Amino acid sequence: MAATPQRRRRTGRLTATAAALVTAAALLSAAVPASADSSAEAAAASSHGKDHGKGHGKGHGRTVDVQMLSFNDFHGNLEPPQGSSGRVSELQPDGTTKEVAAGGAEYLASSLRDARKGERYSVTAAAGDMVGASPLLSGLFHDEPTVEAMNKLGLDVTSVGNHEFDEGRAELERLQRGGCHPEDGCYTEGREFEGADYPYLAANVTAEKTGRPVLEPYHIWKHRGVKIGFVGVTLEGTPDIVSADGVKGLEFHDEVETIDKYAEVLRRKGVNAVVALIHEGGSPAGAAYNYDCDSPGPGDGLSGPVAEIAKATTSKVDALVTGHTHQAYACSIPDPSGTPRTVTSAASYGKLFTETTLTYDRATKDIVRTEVGAVNHVVSREQPKAKDITALITEWNKLAAPVAEKPVGWISEDIPGRGAQTPESPLGDLIADAQLAHAKEQDPGTDLALMNPGGIRADLTHAASGNEGDGVVTYAEGFTVQPFSNTVNLADLTGAQLLQALREQVSGANEASPKILQVSEGFSYTLDLTKSGADRIDAGSVRLNGEPLDPDATYRVAMNSFLAGGGDGLPTLGEGTNPLVGGDDLAAMESYLSANSSADAPLAAPAADRITVIS
Repeated sequence: MAATPQRRRRTGRLTATAAALVTAAALLSAAVPASADSSAEAAAASSHGKDHGKGHGKGHGRTVDVQMLSFNDFHGNLEPPQGSSGRVSELQPDGTTKEVAAGGAEYLASSLRDARKGERYSVTAAAGDMVGASPLLSGLFHDEPTVEAMNKLGLDVTSVGNHEFDEGRAELERLQRGGCHPEDGCYTEGREFEGADYPYLAANVTAEKTGRPVLEPYHIWKHRGVKIGFVGVTLEGTPDIVSADGVKGLEFHDEVETIDKYAEVLRRKGVNAVVALIHEGGSPAGAAYNYDCDSPGPGDGLSGPVAEIAKATTSKVDALVTGHTHQAYACSIPDPSGTPRTVTSAASYGKLFTETTLTYDRATKDIVRTEVGAVNHVVSREQPKAKDITALITEWNKLAAPVAEKPVGWISEDIPGRGAQTPESPLGDLIADAQLAHAKEQDPGTDLALMNPGGIRADLTHAASGNEGDGVVTYAEGFTVQPFSNTVNLADLTGAQLLQALREQVSGANEASPKILQVSEGFSYTLDLTKSGADRIDAGSVRLNGEPLDPDATYRVAMNSFLAGGGDGLPTLGEGTNPLVGGDDLAAMESYLSANSSADAPLAAPAADRITVIS
């Protein structure tokens, strides 16, 4: 099989082969003209928030109802996400749940536009990770297609998330201000990327040299005499989950302290109505998007970092729009004064959006919070598509097609990764095995491979995503699974260090939300989730090829460059010696699929039985 064109590296660079293919496709493909319907939809989108009709009947008195639509963690999913990543759980009247297909920019745009109809005051906000870890359609072009889609669907403001820093500060600033990529240039002849029409807010991200925020810390939305301030932050722990190059020269500060600071700044400017956009999240007790988060009591159904942030953030903030955990919730948690306040998240990938009613008092210029109300809505795929977004997707798909449609392997069934509900996933095992095989080509003495679960962004699905046929894995599908352009690195670690790394998965910063490493064939251990902290790892159970782990022995370990830098709160993995940088991680998976599958003999899902889980 011919070599697959490589992706851009973390620095944001497309290799010459991929760039040439994209350029050739651009020259061969004419731009897709917008239809009359598309033009009408675009015009409707551009009037968003400017001249809505009367909504709740409170447009001319002392108070007016402001509709706030919000979402988070879109991750460049312009097309409907496949497999379990494209479904949400809906709670039924009898207490059971039903899986509902949802998501896709065409449907998200239609949903938001329909929701705004009849609303005199409407603002649309997001809580970070609009880009990064994106499918090939967006990621191949440094997420310019997603920014253009967000412009069209009427996004007013967003916070940054950790993934906005995947390619570093300079690239994030380019997405904001526009301009063609410094290495890959412009993708369509005669047209320059114009950047985001909406502000990215980064109140708690400052430059080491100046101490100033790298982007605007807040934004004041104004409409018909109403003013609402938005403060945007990402999680303070962003450096732990982004490559070192992406956050070089930056400092990340406490979320609560930062929000409190800028809420006071806004108050001094006469803006008393404040919403915090926080790229940090929690987990609801129920899995359904319409789970009653406030039953039996306020906040009882939500746990995790954002619950504590909500309890501590100044009462000057009237609502919290959150993200990061890809969970769905619309909760009420009292602020420090005991007044109810909404805390919401709309899952991920554009599958949901949240509608919150903010009752604005013209006299006090503040939000009346005697009652709070927010609800999540499904972005149904049964509604009409937004034609202008369809035209945008079609145009970018023509540019991506030469790279995207190339077959790289065959599978006989779904291989769950992101959608697996277990600590060890079949796709995690496959990727670890692929990286071990790749590493052995460079160093036959390599003993095992480790893969971080957060680096697996989707499932491999048996059903065709396009015209390739069932069971065919395309380059685009592989890219969606591993979009980060990490390298497969090698390092020597002692058995004691390996054991410590396993303990770090479930203790310290990872105790509340464990980061369970996916392991290659031959490596096994027991994970006891009935215990707490580092005790969850049974040290005596760790085996390599049937032999107990020797604390004093040295093992050659393959892992991606993110883990090799101590990412995911696993600093011991960054202490390896005798390092060797290998090839691209997606290329390793492609080579493995090519060597171990064919149309006549497709690959089955690994059993995912290497980690024995006690729960």
